[in-house]
Amino acid sequence: MSQIGRSDSTLIDTHAKIRIWKGMNITKVNEFILMGLSERQDLQIFLFMLFLMIYLITILGNVGIIIIVYHNSQLHTPMYFFISSLSFLDLCYSSDIAPKMIVDLLSAKRNISYIGCALQLFFFTGLGCTESFLFAVMAYDRYVAICNPLNYSLAMQPKTCLGLVSGAYTAGFLHSVIETCCTFSLSFCASNILNHFACDFPPLFSISCTDTAVNELILFVFASSVTMSSILVIFVSYLSIFLAILKIKAVTGRKKAFSTCSSHITAITLFYSTVIYVYLKPTSKTSVHKASVATVFYTVVIPMLNPMIYSLRNKDIKVSLKSMLQNTIFIKRLK
Repeated sequence: MSQIGRSDSTLIDTHAKIRIWKGMNITKVNEFILMGLSERQDLQIFLFMLFLMIYLITILGNVGIIIIVYHNSQLHTPMYFFISSLSFLDLCYSSDIAPKMIVDLLSAKRNISYIGCALQLFFFTGLGCTESFLFAVMAYDRYVAICNPLNYSLAMQPKTCLGLVSGAYTAGFLHSVIETCCTFSLSFCASNILNHFACDFPPLFSISCTDTAVNELILFVFASSVTMSSILVIFVSYLSIFLAILKIKAVTGRKKAFSTCSSHITAITLFYSTVIYVYLKPTSKTSVHKASVATVFYTVVIPMLNPMIYSLRNKDIKVSLKSMLQNTIFIKRLK
């Protein structure tokens, strides 16, 4: 990376578009260069095909769940409303990162504009925080369903469910506005090369020519508040659920209660373990490569896995899918 000094012979990164302000040697980066997942040319085509396939499966799986829930009136319940909301969120979350990453794998110039980088980070952060809150909402829904079944329909009315999802989006994007504004208030004049495949906080901090101590503290506090508050709700909900299940004497009743929670527990374990690794682990102990791999996992791979987790382990969705496919085949035969 080239360093820009304060002498008349300023060294300027050939990849950056630089503006000189009022005759002073103060520079502003107008675009960033993304280094991508790997610099090995022999891996580019393989990675392109791999992530293209993952993204297509993500679209198919999440759109499929939304369609199944929408067209089956028996699935118009709070639990499936939240599952379809998660599918829509995963679809947006993956689409913010995956298309650009896939195109860059076969592109010689992996640039992204300053505004484009800010927007990508804004939606990336907002959708990620929203997903964290939505997982907490889904845990609360399971708590009410299992621990207070008689009051479930009253407690989880359509307006309440819509309000919980809207609240998750509001809180998530409020966090994103603050974190993104704080990050892009920094000066990026030392370099414009991001050692990453997307615009994210750690690589942006690493190329700032101003002190990032306050920004790193803000990121840690906000990431902790989002993650830990959600995990606390999830932990308390499932602790109550576990204690309630132990009181069920019938074995079939216990299995049914566990089956409604197992998919959610699997999804949240995958999501939070990678998020905590990237944002709450000390940066000195986290290599750039490992952080990139973890980021790929929770932004690209997990949105693909969630539909599989909720469909393959959910009897109602499997039955609805089978019924839709049979009806489609029957209609085609009639034509």
